[in-house]
Amino acid sequence: MRNCLVIFLIIGYCGQVNADIYKKSVDANGIVIYTNKAPAPAIKPIIKTPSLATTPTTGYFYKYQDTSKSVIYTDKLRTDVTLISKTKVIIPATTSIPSYVGRGFYVPPMTVSNISNVSFDIADKNRFNHLVSQVAARHQVDEKLVHAVIQAESAYRANAVSTSGAVGLMQLMPATASRFGVIDSSNPEQNIDGGTRYLRHLLNLFPNNLDLAIAAYNAGENSVLRHNNSIPPYPETQNYVKQVMALYKQKS
Repeated sequence: MRNCLVIFLIIGYCGQVNADIYKKSVDANGIVIYTNKAPAPAIKPIIKTPSLATTPTTGYFYKYQDTSKSVIYTDKLRTDVTLISKTKVIIPATTSIPSYVGRGFYVPPMTVSNISNVSFDIADKNRFNHLVSQVAARHQVDEKLVHAVIQAESAYRANAVSTSGAVGLMQLMPATASRFGVIDSSNPEQNIDGGTRYLRHLLNLFPNNLDLAIAAYNAGENSVLRHNNSIPPYPETQNYVKQVMALYKQKS
């Protein structure tokens, strides 16, 4: 079960996981690591096909960086490398994981040519058309942009919950929900209102640069600021910007 937990986390971790190929290895002490660097000769790669979770799984997921700046993801505590982040995760029991849901699920690389792969149920979209229109007008955000973010984040699924804890249509993380006054992220009206308020904030923070506002919605505004007001060099975020922009232009 732990193998399943870590595999899925490596595939879809919402923050900054690279789209590079991460290999699972076990060192001489039995510590499992995932890294995008070639393993040392003493480490024997293990290749397995993960099975889907059949019972809820909880645990911690660690991101480390070693002295050579290689990034390591693992569910084990380590003291020989620098800890970058620690995340408590819960994977609910499931029989399938939507490939199109962001914030902890795998987001496939998106281009204009394959944007139609971001599928959704038109009935789900129609349920929220009026609400999106109202909220977008309230916060003076183009409703087509709100629709693009919703489609990219949750494919209009109000009950979408990612492995990293993002909830609802616009996949609000708990801290973001609290920051923008959302008490119940599972409530579509509160969720879309909070997510749109966040978009309005980002559009004000990065005026005349829609790409940066979208990147900040995915990776966090501080990440964009740290990279000198540019799209962070995370493949997930770069793909996300392409995905949302393609959806936005498609809807315009």
